[in-house]
Amino acid sequence: MSRIGRLPIDIPSGVTISVDGQAVAVKGPKGELSLVVASPIEVKLEDNQVLVSRPDDERASRSLHGLTRTLIANQIVGVTEGYSKGLEVVGTGYRVTAKGSSVEFALGYSHSITVDPPAGITFEVEGNNKLTVRGIDKQAVGEVAANIRKLRKPEPYKGKGVRYAGEVVRRKAGKSGK
Repeated sequence: MSRIGRLPIDIPSGVTISVDGQAVAVKGPKGELSLVVASPIEVKLEDNQVLVSRPDDERASRSLHGLTRTLIANQIVGVTEGYSKGLEVVGTGYRVTAKGSSVEFALGYSHSITVDPPAGITFEVEGNNKLTVRGIDKQAVGEVAANIRKLRKPEPYKGKGVRYAGEVVRRKAGKSGK
């Protein structure tokens, strides 16, 4: 039995969950999220808890069991607290500025790069070099942060680029003279 999958998920106050066949909808104070559960996995509501079960011990069922439980738990956390991912812009002349709801990056290219937030995502700019991506969907927040980091990955010689908050960039030694 999956150690993660067999754990019940407590439903906090202010959150309503509806299960309709394979569709699970989670509604909370910050918004609403939905998930379609893969076919062998079953989701039930009992005593203010969500229970995830699997019918057999086949490999596909075992792999989906813990995953489904974690996805539903992430949705509950998302609609109650939300998720955020911090980014830092490091480098001389590199900066980020807010332009309405979108953000504009100066990353050493000949042009500035404007990033518009997708639905459900908001940006917060602190100073010239800190950006926070916020939203209720953990997967969307991580994907937007990864796409922004991809604009200029941190390079190993000077450490310039866009990095996650707290990320440690392994530095390399430069050329050695004769």
